[in-house]
Amino acid sequence: MQDDNLIPLFVDLDGTYSKADLLFESFVDACKRNPLVLIYCCFWLARGVAYLKFRLAAAAQVNVDLLPLNPEFLKFLRAEKAKGRVIYLATAASEQYAQQIIAHSNIFHGYLASDQQLNLTAEAKLRKIQEISADFAYAGNDVIDFVLFAHAKHSYLVNPSRKVRLALGRQSVDACNFSQTFDITTSPPAHKLWLQQLRIHQWLKNLLLFVPLLVSGLFTDVSKIALLFIAFIAFGAMASATYIINDLVDLQSDRCHRVKCHRPLAAGLISIHSALLVSLILIVFAVALATLVNAEFLQLLLLYLGITLIYSLAIKRFVAIDVLTLAALYTLRIVAGAAAISVIVSGWLLAFSVSIFLSLALVKRCAEVQNLQSGDVQQLIGRGYRLTHYKLLSFFGIIAATLAVLMLGFYVDHNIASKQYPHAQLLWLLLPLLSYWLMFVWRATKRGDMHDDPLVFAMQNKVSLGIISICVATTVLAQIG
Repeated sequence: MQDDNLIPLFVDLDGTYSKADLLFESFVDACKRNPLVLIYCCFWLARGVAYLKFRLAAAAQVNVDLLPLNPEFLKFLRAEKAKGRVIYLATAASEQYAQQIIAHSNIFHGYLASDQQLNLTAEAKLRKIQEISADFAYAGNDVIDFVLFAHAKHSYLVNPSRKVRLALGRQSVDACNFSQTFDITTSPPAHKLWLQQLRIHQWLKNLLLFVPLLVSGLFTDVSKIALLFIAFIAFGAMASATYIINDLVDLQSDRCHRVKCHRPLAAGLISIHSALLVSLILIVFAVALATLVNAEFLQLLLLYLGITLIYSLAIKRFVAIDVLTLAALYTLRIVAGAAAISVIVSGWLLAFSVSIFLSLALVKRCAEVQNLQSGDVQQLIGRGYRLTHYKLLSFFGIIAATLAVLMLGFYVDHNIASKQYPHAQLLWLLLPLLSYWLMFVWRATKRGDMHDDPLVFAMQNKVSLGIISICVATTVLAQIG
């Protein structure tokens, strides 16, 4: 007679063995490779969910070896395998993925999966399992798995979904009739995960919207400040939405990165469908706020969205074009700020903006390329840059920094000639300050002390904060009559 503890164990894939959801991963990857998949999905779904999964799996190239697994549960499976227990993968995902996992895993004896006609969930999965063994154990994570839990001799609840927790109500998971539960007790709280995913610290970039207010002398106008505050929130919401989309596009490449693999989406700590929903909500919210500013600002915000999407899908893979695009996106913030308060920005100021942000974009790439020296990888994952590009990037970065100082000089000279400020001569102080700061930044980059994100470096570095503060104070003093 078979030992109850060694009856066949059937393991769900999405959310149980892996933290990921292969249906949504397939959808995102397929759309990244061919945006027309968005339209095709309507026709595929008309033929059933099983057919949709089959076609998406064929259109996508998801590397199952990179899927984030549940480590505690994986350890349990290996222990059960060592005892001689037969373990099956029982998943509603496409058969293609089940085959790949079986081929690369020494845990599973076999698999059950969806094909073109059958979506293997709930009762359909139960019937297939019972065809193999009347007595079975089952591991799952979602409400739909309770159909199988009800018939299983042993039930294992792995990382219960929010729906499961709601269904259980006040009764704790541990108090329910499960043989064992596995939970991610070490994962950060949801609000911290979302703050990390939305990159709230990156909203600091949107302070560039206030540059036209600062240089136009309108920084005491409460109505203008109110407009820019709304514009700031709108740009922040739109930027966070595009960060989500960018992380979805980079999902697999991020999982190969030593740092980016810890991002919530790449690590499977935030579900793809939740991320898509939040991204859509943020875009709608940003557009709604932009309509409160003016039509020109709304157009520029939508232009920012369009350029960022193109950047995420294609541009960032091309050497040089990507950093030029980043510089343009930074400058677009200044133009949008001017549009929000209906002022015209000097051409010299825009030229300065393009130059300095091109230099900082190259700082970012140099820092990333330099980090390749600590590993065996010769090319940035998802980018076209190689270790051999460092000297060329730093050369053009320093040239761009020099141009930024030159353009600032032209801006100051134009300001003095036009007598825009009462004490415009004070602005000459900005040139040595900027020169020193850019040399400081590039020296840190050459030494390998630069953060992957120059913004984070600037906000954490006392020298940078001091110089920025003095520059702002100088600009204000030059305008006080």
